[in-house]
Amino acid sequence: MRHNWKLLIGSLIVVAPFASGHSASLSLPKTVEAGSAFSIPSSGTGKGTLYIVGLGQVLKRDVQLGAAINFPLATLYCAGHYLTVLVRESSPPESGSFDVVPANKTADVTFLARPSRLPVGMHGGITGAAYVFDPYKNLITVPTPVSFELSTPKGTTQSKTVETRSGAAWTEMDSTAQQGMDKFVVRIGDVSSTRVIGQVPGDPCGLKISAHPAGQQIQLQTDPVRDCSGNVVPDGTIVTFIESYNGGESTADVPIKRGIAEVKMPSRPGARISVASGVVLGNEIHLEK
Repeated sequence: MRHNWKLLIGSLIVVAPFASGHSASLSLPKTVEAGSAFSIPSSGTGKGTLYIVGLGQVLKRDVQLGAAINFPLATLYCAGHYLTVLVRESSPPESGSFDVVPANKTADVTFLARPSRLPVGMHGGITGAAYVFDPYKNLITVPTPVSFELSTPKGTTQSKTVETRSGAAWTEMDSTAQQGMDKFVVRIGDVSSTRVIGQVPGDPCGLKISAHPAGQQIQLQTDPVRDCSGNVVPDGTIVTFIESYNGGESTADVPIKRGIAEVKMPSRPGARISVASGVVLGNEIHLEK
């Protein structure tokens, strides 16, 4: 049964000065696993009151002295350090302390994956961090193996197993070569959590343009624009056409549509026409004089 923790702590403050100077030590377990049953022996006769106080829980029990004080399953479930005082009716109190440690069973995992969207082919571009919890939401601090797996819709996978440190495990993964929605899964035994990582094409690679006369102008058009892994660069990506002539220069910024970019520019004899997208340069065309 839970009680008002402020009232119980107030009671212990009254007991503590007396306990610290004259009380004997309780025979307590050094540790108790969260949620497990345990008992505390008591001596003497008559009645008493047992207080167990921690940061997460406070317990009060009216007890018959001389018998073991039994606590059933799931009585204490918040991991931490607990102060214990047994107050007697006609003799000095007994006190002590023990630790409640996380249950040695993984029941839940908190999984953080970053970023949710990134270009293909980035070394160490994806990071994952997992935090492992027992059935009572305590962080499990004993080393625990955690499996990370990144898989593509085509069935290719990357996997790593990392042991937790202070309840956490983390890793890095390379983004794959193909665009798409990849599954990033963390697994501890039969407990798992999944995140989806969107992988988009990288920067254009191997830009190439062709030119065709169009009256007083010249029609310029790229080949289908792809990244270095062969993924089609998304529509809306800007391609810049540059025409240099007689010490002058004109440019046209054109968004890719249906995989290509095209534009008409003045046809100036002797002009040089080049193409770029971001820092990527393409081929150059020389017009006849």
